[in-house]
Amino acid sequence: MEDNTTPALRVEGISKRFGANLANDAISFEIAQGEVVALLGENGAGKTTLMNILFGHYTAEEGRIEVFGVPLPPGRPAAALAAGLGMVHQHFTLADNLSVLDNLMLGTESLWRPVSARRQAAARLRKLAQDFGLSADPDAKVGTLSVGERQRVEILKALYRDARILILDEPTAVLTPQEAEALFATLRRAVALGLSVIFISHKLHEVMAVADRVLVLRHGRLVGETPIAGTDPARLAAMMVGAEVVPPLVAASTEGQVLMRLSGVATQGQRPDLRDVDLDLVAGRITGIAGVSGNGQAALAALIGGLARPVAGEVSLQDQPLTDWSPRAAIKAGIARIPADRHREGTVADFSLTENAVLELYRSPGFSRRGWMNWPAARRFARQVIARYDIRGPGEGAAVRLLSGGNMQKLILGRLLERDPCIILADQPVRGLDIGAVTFVQNRLLDARGRGAAVLLISEDLEEVMALSDVIHVICDGRLSPAFPRGSKTVAELGLWMAGQGFSHAA
Repeated sequence: MEDNTTPALRVEGISKRFGANLANDAISFEIAQGEVVALLGENGAGKTTLMNILFGHYTAEEGRIEVFGVPLPPGRPAAALAAGLGMVHQHFTLADNLSVLDNLMLGTESLWRPVSARRQAAARLRKLAQDFGLSADPDAKVGTLSVGERQRVEILKALYRDARILILDEPTAVLTPQEAEALFATLRRAVALGLSVIFISHKLHEVMAVADRVLVLRHGRLVGETPIAGTDPARLAAMMVGAEVVPPLVAASTEGQVLMRLSGVATQGQRPDLRDVDLDLVAGRITGIAGVSGNGQAALAALIGGLARPVAGEVSLQDQPLTDWSPRAAIKAGIARIPADRHREGTVADFSLTENAVLELYRSPGFSRRGWMNWPAARRFARQVIARYDIRGPGEGAAVRLLSGGNMQKLILGRLLERDPCIILADQPVRGLDIGAVTFVQNRLLDARGRGAAVLLISEDLEEVMALSDVIHVICDGRLSPAFPRGSKTVAELGLWMAGQGFSHAA
């Protein structure tokens, strides 16, 4: 008979190989009932593989898993759900055109049931919402909800399916600071009711705020386990990478002229479009753009990178109005781009490291002779980027898809910085990267700023924006706030602007 002393989850000796790669190496741990355990590790440490084994998407070669003392059948996702495992992914899996109640009920009723039990389901939803402090309108269309409200629906969906162990994967990546605090309050309430939580995050200050205990994976092995009360973020970072991690040092900037200016700019084609945006990109300055995902960041990045043109207002480059604007014109003007999606926009998966290194340069004289590629020069350039930016993996002739996310980002960073650009568009430059890769990328952006480049940093991580930026704008529904100098706004104040309240007061 199950009691409170039975571990909610017991993992014993789990090992998983992919060819010669040992992704999980004899991992063992327990999670108690009503405990929040943070799972930390660098990219490629084995976190995702372990979660896929828990949910039956992968089958381990060795080891066993017990949920509340009952062995979990391997390789059966339905068994994992039935055992009480639930997961809230970073990118939500909700149907926007359905109501909250329809999303919760989806897949829970037999196709042969003559009448849907909607009344009972709605009553259960209201009770769950009351018990866990998760307010939700059963009849609201999910597509009309804010990001924070959608996350509440995702959690309710897991609880509706009787989840007793909840796995949260980067749960605050798309939330305002106020929404993140509300999530933490919900977790504390849920844990008090007996729910166990696995919290996966790269944000160490959040781990310190919400977790009872931390597990650290490195190279597929469990290398550290510590209660929160006996550690700090610096120690956790060192456990993750195996060495002390020194955060970037942001010295005072020496600013120059305005290299690019947007005056009253509006766009069409990227929803939400930009509306009456004013922005200066200044030499020797990092300009940060903070905001919740989907509030016009894509439209701004497309405009700066030459992928879109304004339909109103004016864009000038070094005091000259832009007329013919395109990606090629942007590259020629000295604008370099780190795209938000390194897989879809930043690289071509089956191209080699060499081909990806010269994607934006192959027409330049150094790599092209009378229409023919100068491949020896391209390979030398690729080897130079690999060496200077510590890109670990196969050589310059291998497909770029074989690189980890961090090394792929270093390749993109290296190919643009070697051009010594005057303007750098860094769109989510450290998204999904571990602490070591984050520090490397951020230091390179600071070095570029020190050489006189204007850096536009677009990030959904408010902590990153506040740490690196000389001035900060908040973007909300296509509008841009005034420029706030470093340190002039608190997290809470910026959070209000991210939620749109600052704009209404300023109007």
